[in-house]
Amino acid sequence: MTIKTISTMDNLSSSQKMPVIFTSHGNPMDIPLPAYGNPFLSYLGDLGKELRAHYKIYAILVVSAHWCTKGTYVNTSPWPSTIYDYYGFPDHYYTQKYPAPGAPELAKQIANELDGVKATTDWGFDHGNWPMLMHLFPEANVPVFQLSLDYYQSPQYHVNLAQQLKKYREKGVLIIGSGALIHNLQLAIPKMQRGDSSIYGWETEFDEWLVRHIEKRDLKSLINYDNNKLGMLAAPTPDHYLPLIYSMALADKQDNIRHTYNEMLPGFSNRSFIIEATQ
Repeated sequence: MTIKTISTMDNLSSSQKMPVIFTSHGNPMDIPLPAYGNPFLSYLGDLGKELRAHYKIYAILVVSAHWCTKGTYVNTSPWPSTIYDYYGFPDHYYTQKYPAPGAPELAKQIANELDGVKATTDWGFDHGNWPMLMHLFPEANVPVFQLSLDYYQSPQYHVNLAQQLKKYREKGVLIIGSGALIHNLQLAIPKMQRGDSSIYGWETEFDEWLVRHIEKRDLKSLINYDNNKLGMLAAPTPDHYLPLIYSMALADKQDNIRHTYNEMLPGFSNRSFIIEATQ
């Protein structure tokens, strides 16, 4: 297996414009499943094959719902650890590794260039990252680094920060927002514990609202989702919703948006999409 290495963006050759992804990272209960072990993992596997066939990806930047901080940080570790930031699972949920290298020089450059972003090695690959990447890029041979979510900032702050990252799309960096468009664990867990996958009903209405505004690239409505009567029911905390804001803020007007997966569960959505340059 050949592992790619990079230094700074200045050393990355000008490349085709990279897509931007928004994806769910799925249910942690599915972590032990093999490749193509269920429909969601099959979607990830197929999308990964498509990306590897059509794009020369130098590095992957993940904005994960599971790294929330006060302040914004970028991980500069050369070999980030696999983090098991979930609790109460059987022992075999804590044995898998995702051994991709980091992109320390590129991460440091982002820390130097982006307003208010600080470098740190005090993080690794959390479960918004590696359970998804192990199916998208199973060889773990592309450098990966993460940007944290400042939990205390406004949605507009995240829009502004994401737009500063746009130039990296032109330099071979695939940016992935990893979260969930609907994420209400208080409503999801009781049904899932009973093996009941039937939705409550309101999920479909909010999903239809989301799709309309995603396809219109209506960032103003998306960042003010709490004005929708179902907004705070769908996203009672912002952590899983904010990666959507990053993905959408990275889109250009001429880009295409293609929905790649849609699955509705009680209080939870696996809807995912890709933003690609017009060919």
